[in-house]
Amino acid sequence: MGLIREIFGPSREEIWFQLSREIGAEYEESGFFKAGKVVMSHRQWEITLDTYTVHTGKSTIIYTRMRAPYMNRDGFRFNIYRKNVFSWIGKLVGVKDIEVGDSFFDDEFIIQGEPEHLVRSLLNNGMIRQLIQNQPNIHFQVKGDEGWFMSSFPEGVDELYFEVVGVVKDKERLKSLFDLFSLVLDELCRLGSAYETEP
Repeated sequence: MGLIREIFGPSREEIWFQLSREIGAEYEESGFFKAGKVVMSHRQWEITLDTYTVHTGKSTIIYTRMRAPYMNRDGFRFNIYRKNVFSWIGKLVGVKDIEVGDSFFDDEFIIQGEPEHLVRSLLNNGMIRQLIQNQPNIHFQVKGDEGWFMSSFPEGVDELYFEVVGVVKDKERLKSLFDLFSLVLDELCRLGSAYETEP
């Protein structure tokens, strides 16, 4: 065990348990067919960090994700991810990239969503932009009703959603993600896009 730890460092379980203690969250241990997760309460919302696995033929891909269901008043959607070598394909098929007026941020990220004025208003918050920029890889969005733990959302409930390939064990990066989710949920309320009630 000592050699494995020396080569690979502390396990995800160790780091996520420490993280949960440091941010005042609950750590739910792994079980049969169930990965461990961190659940943090922020005001009336629950923000959940976990992993899931996709099997594609001979390979297996693990994703780290974070989710927070909330009452979406107006159907607001956004989708934010870093630009890459394939980003131009989206523009060819007519995917509109919203610019928010921050040249560095606009150059680094693909920003989509509707209504556009709400996307700009959300990203007008410099701290939100900074927390997004802190993530080396990011796919951050509002997802519609695709279910919460394999069951349907109640009417009007969507989820704030982040995912990235691999297991994230960087505590500071994960803390920054929890900060991002908390701040965005607060800002959605301020903009009138989220209800200040439990989903």
